[in-house]
Amino acid sequence: MSAQASTDVVSVSPVADHQNGPLDGPSLAELLEFARQAAADPTLLARLDTLPDERTWIPLRGPEGSEAWVIGWPPAAETGWHDHGGSRGAFVTAEGVLHESSIATPLPTAGWRSLELLPGVDRERDLSAGIGRAFGPHHVHHVVNPSATEHAVSVHVYYPPLPLMRRYSRRGRVLGLETVELPGQW
Repeated sequence: MSAQASTDVVSVSPVADHQNGPLDGPSLAELLEFARQAAADPTLLARLDTLPDERTWIPLRGPEGSEAWVIGWPPAAETGWHDHGGSRGAFVTAEGVLHESSIATPLPTAGWRSLELLPGVDRERDLSAGIGRAFGPHHVHHVVNPSATEHAVSVHVYYPPLPLMRRYSRRGRVLGLETVELPGQW
């Protein structure tokens, strides 16, 4: 294993998702490796146009039917709090630095509009160029380019392809479900 790979973060192991049965498709390690290889491909990254005030992206064909994207992040661009609709995934920063805030507890997938989070569930990490992380199907996070002057670029991959994304508001310990977006709305 290279020194670079040892700094990647894998938040869950590729085991059965108890709501959806055994996982098929690529493992978390395979998703992370795909993202790492794509993030290290200068020809691929050169295809991405960057804009001064908006995130930009290009779709990729991921392994075993997964959905993948190269994303450009202008200074201070952010995603807001969201999940990936039950898909698992990985992302690797290709250029610059991304900051990820995440919640280290599974959330119920239906039947709630507002939750009070317990102390100790917040996680923070900076992912500089070449560093990535993988995550399971219940991952909720917020990603931002913390730089005031520099663009960042990252590669993201999801399996199965994103069926939806839930968007959340966060006020202190209270997480509120705001909207559910379907493909074509993001």
